[in-house]
Amino acid sequence: MTAKTNTDDYLRMYTQMVRIRTFEDNANQLYLSAKMPGLTHMYSGEEAVAVGICEALTDSDRITSTHRGHGHCVAKGAEFRQMFCELLGKEEGYCRGKGGSMHIADQSHGNLGANAIVGGSMGIATGSALRAKLQGADDVTVCFFGDGATAQGLWYEVMNMAALWRLPVIYACENNGYSEYTKTEEIAAGSITARAEAFGIEAHRVDGQDVLAVNELAQTLAARCRKGEGPFFVELMTYRYHGHHVGDINREYYRSKEEEADWKENRDPIVRFRGWLVAQGIATEDEIEALNAQVKQDAKEAVTYAEAARYPDISEVDMHVHAETDPATLRPGA
Repeated sequence: MTAKTNTDDYLRMYTQMVRIRTFEDNANQLYLSAKMPGLTHMYSGEEAVAVGICEALTDSDRITSTHRGHGHCVAKGAEFRQMFCELLGKEEGYCRGKGGSMHIADQSHGNLGANAIVGGSMGIATGSALRAKLQGADDVTVCFFGDGATAQGLWYEVMNMAALWRLPVIYACENNGYSEYTKTEEIAAGSITARAEAFGIEAHRVDGQDVLAVNELAQTLAARCRKGEGPFFVELMTYRYHGHHVGDINREYYRSKEEEADWKENRDPIVRFRGWLVAQGIATEDEIEALNAQVKQDAKEAVTYAEAARYPDISEVDMHVHAETDPATLRPGA
């Protein structure tokens, strides 16, 4: 994968970031309007991570996601209608409305699924990379997870396997500074990148608010994975604008309003990239406003569509809960 030079690439990256932010704004409103069941975890503020990495991938490349996974889904090609349908539990959702906010999968675009279990997709991603190596496939798997997930024992097990077998996987740690309600430095001793390096895995740290820096690194590492040089680890320094989840509205007890304002006013990934596009003469302010307006209209129409869509039939309440296999065939000697 070569460095992006086409202006269409840059505009698509910007549009994808705006799509994620707009999707989350609408998802938050659906929750506040009591139209969405369960909880959700907003990705707003971290858009440059998902877009920067996924723009370096192909449809045949795969990702695994997290409970804060809407951004990954959209960046990997998910459509608004099916996304909103899934959030509202509708039949036309990606998982027929049965997965909800934290369990969206879209295998047609290589998205193996979000996972509500912290670190739960690490084994899936590593297994996907092992499959690629065994089959001689030319695809890469990216495993997204948060800084809090580095406390999970599974991460160390899969890093050991990936390093031993030189698997084509990129472990992408979105370090947004907080593990739920606790600052990362209060629960994570030492350096997170050093943990990967202890397994002989090449590790990088990058500004997760700079989509160009993220994309450049992702393209380089994806290309090296295809040459058999994986695995790699990347710590992406970013920030979530909302609380841990949509119900976390009293954040003053663990982070200040001044801190939030600083990130939003001085480090917003969309504002930074927009300024760069204008400065480079790639787009005018009017052209960017037109893109923003189109995305907002697309989201509005998708929400209206999802609200009117039908729910799964009640007869399906047990479907997809258990394997449709005769238990007798699973017994030894059967």
